[in-house]
Amino acid sequence: MQFDEAKNKFVQTWGALGSQWGINKTMAQIHALLMVSKEPVSMEDIMQELQISRGNASMNLRGLMDWGIVYKANKPGERREFFIAEKDLDELATKIAKERSKREIKPALKVLKEVSAVDGNTSEEAKHFVAQTKKLYEFVASADEMIDKVTEYKDNWLGKLMMKILR
Repeated sequence: MQFDEAKNKFVQTWGALGSQWGINKTMAQIHALLMVSKEPVSMEDIMQELQISRGNASMNLRGLMDWGIVYKANKPGERREFFIAEKDLDELATKIAKERSKREIKPALKVLKEVSAVDGNTSEEAKHFVAQTKKLYEFVASADEMIDKVTEYKDNWLGKLMMKILR
């Protein structure tokens, strides 16, 4: 397989996987392109490589920067904006976990807490509903707490040392 073909296959595959971690295909393709690029990439080059509009590139780059996994990069003597992706895979996984928790798990926890506080209805069905939603809330809260702890460990030097020892 030639380099260009391999690179294109990676970008397309990463794009398809993007929906698995909560972003759209184009955003994931831009991320993939930046992740495997040795040098910072201009918006124009991203547009050309992926055959997307300026608006689409701009919107998705802004989204990736909101996730904290893509950054603007300066090139001396250049007026164009350039972008780079987070290359450290541990850091990338940590940022994605934090963002998914913030965008998906925390709102779900809020709803579960709210619906499990149903009162006034003492039917067996209502009691069962409350019991099940409380169990689900506790389970999801525990999973979210575990994600928080793992990402906290990644953020401090002692946690990083412990993770290296555990490997």
